Amino acid sequence: MAADQRKEPGVVIKDGWEGYNLELFNYPEHYRGDLECVYIPHGVIMNRIECLARDILEDIGHHDMMVLCVLKGGYKFCSDLVESIKAQSRSANRQLTTRVEFIRFKSYLNDQSTEDLHIIGPDDLSVLKGKNVLIVEAIVDTGKTMRALLQHVETFQPKMVKVAGLLVKRVTHGTAELPDYVGFVIPNRFVVGYALDYNEYFRDLNHICVISEMGKQKYKV
Repeated sequence: MAADQRKEPGVVIKDGWEGYNLELFNYPEHYRGDLECVYIPHGVIMNRIECLARDILEDIGHHDMMVLCVLKGGYKFCSDLVESIKAQSRSANRQLTTRVEFIRFKSYLNDQSTEDLHIIGPDDLSVLKGKNVLIVEAIVDTGKTMRALLQHVETFQPKMVKVAGLLVKRVTHGTAELPDYVGFVIPNRFVVGYALDYNEYFRDLNHICVISEMGKQKYKV
């Protein structure tokens, strides 16, 4: 099935979703009181990543792929996605080479996205020239960061650019176009875990959780 025929918005989580009771899951004891709920359990994340990997493999066929991981929040998603792509390509007896490069953006202060956007990473991405590029981003909200990154990547003349976003937030004046591969579409709530942070805390959570007001105040800078 062609990509444009199969295009789905991802798993849509409705506005009224309150998440799962924390006590149903294991999570680091030092975050007790800092979280409201488990929003997306780790097992659900991993299953969705397997589906994204399948879709990506269907689209790129036997072509090699350059993966551009957006740090720091995207490192777990990128690692698990690439591993799933490699495992599925092996089981399908495909020869697929993947290479991962890293880039970082800084745009958040506490729980607010700022207008001050910085690209931190290699200035020279000429290795992308003529390559099939997969940008891997953990979360897309306003789309400002992704638009800036796409413009930056296009200057290096890749053959093709696709974007995989684990989470897409429904926000006012949000992204007009969805990433090519979407894990979950979620309400505008500040989530942490699975490498997503609040001032560098909570990256060690396996689940994606909603931070509590107590947690925001505790780790505020």
